[in-house]
Amino acid sequence: METGNALMERPGAPGAEARFDVANRLFLRLYQASNLMHKTGTRAVGGFGATTQQWAVLGALSRPAARGRGMTVKDLIAFLMVSRQNLTAVLDRLEEAGLVERIRTAGEDGRLRHVRLTPRGERQWGEMLGAIRRYYDAALADFTTEECVLLFRLLDRLRDGLAALEAPDDA
Repeated sequence: METGNALMERPGAPGAEARFDVANRLFLRLYQASNLMHKTGTRAVGGFGATTQQWAVLGALSRPAARGRGMTVKDLIAFLMVSRQNLTAVLDRLEEAGLVERIRTAGEDGRLRHVRLTPRGERQWGEMLGAIRRYYDAALADFTTEECVLLFRLLDRLRDGLAALEAPDDA
């Protein structure tokens, strides 16, 4: 029995063209949704002087597992799935705004740095939460909680499939 993936590998296989068409439409929808998320998300938190990239970093650092100690830059890169260059630029802007700080921690060579929210960053994150909640509520208004959970799980599977395509040193 062939899996759906095997059908994609053999262009002449029955159903391969239909599966390709669906995949093509799916990735276009994801691209469109991503662009709209950045555009409308930035508008949602723009009153706080934040972008969606800054929102993601502040959100990652506000999680209970990261509060206080923060996260290493390497861990933030892996968690957010971004490049070091992109993250560095976002961290520079957040640090200039006084929302995050990079601190050296005791490591083998003293070069290990953690990024954490400053008290000002924690306050701003708390203030942003109302706008973020309203944004989520509006964007997901036509979804039941069960549909949100299903979409979350399906996107996790897609993310894992895409991550498997990534070369080890692309991170």
